[in-house]
Parts: sequence; C-alpha cells; structure tokens
Amino acid sequence: MPISMYQASVPRFVSILGNLSNILDKAQAHVDAKKIDETALTNYRLFPDMLSFTKQIQIACDSAKGVVARLAGVEIPVFEDNEKTLAELKARIAKTQAFLQSVTAAQIDGTEDKGIVVKRGDKETHYKGMQFLLGHALPNFYFHVTTAYAILRHNGVELGKRDYLGNP
Repeated sequence: MPISMYQASVPRFVSILGNLSNILDKAQAHVDAKKIDETALTNYRLFPDMLSFTKQIQIACDSAKGVVARLAGVEIPVFEDNEKTLAELKARIAKTQAFLQSVTAAQIDGTEDKGIVVKRGDKETHYKGMQFLLGHALPNFYFHVTTAYAILRHNGVELGKRDYLGNP
C-alpha cells in the first residue's frame, strides 16, 4: 500500500515537533538546575557562520508549516520571529502543531504532482509536490531540528537519541 502525502508530512512534523518541545523542557530544566542565563542556549551557534538555536527552532517550524500550507493550497501562517525564551519557542512549536493539525488528509493527498514555486529573493525554484516534500522540505526540517538538538547537547543538556526520535 503506498504511503499518502499526508501521512508522509503532517503526522511526521507533528511528532518531531512534539519531541522538540519535550527537548526544550529538558533544556529549561538544565537552565534552572545549573542557574545559567537561558540566552546562553537560545543565542548559541555551533559555529560563527551558523544560525542560533532560536533561529533553528523558528526555521524548523517555518519549514513544516510552509510545505503543508503549499501542498494544501492555503495561506502560510506568518509568525513573528520574536521569540527570546525557551517558553516562547515552545509556544511557537505549539502554534505550528495546531496549524498542521488543522489541515486534513483530503487537502494534501493527491498533491504528488502539484506545482510548487518557492521564491527566495528574486529567484524562483519550481518543484512537484512529492519532490518538494521529500527532496527539500523534510530534509530541511530535520536539518534544523538536528542542529537545535546538537546545540543543546554541546552545551551539556542531557539528551539522548530517544529524546530526538520519541516514541512514534
């Protein structure tokens, strides 16, 4: 039985975002236990030319809501990139999950060949739905979630593979 575009997207994004939210709980516990300023984590970058932890979370959320909205043919919700705290990042994740869960399988299934155009500045990239989901959006989403995880591990937050994968 083939997997549907919906099953390959919405439940996967919602699940990993839930794991990411749980990881933020562990980050908050670490901050509280060690009595450190949480901006030491939220502003941290693995390398000077990489984006901060906060930006990794924002982009992961943007990637998930962007692909789902494009496939479903609905407006992409716009969230201000103004989160400063772990609690605010958790709220962004929750808003993203709520949006994703508002989209139905009927809106996404059958979009394998749907034309998708992504604009970055004055450049347009053209995809088909499945190519966009599997070849761009999912890898981009996982890249930013993984980078956020790596930033926290690098800073001593006690996390393991099960925290990242959860219990799907």
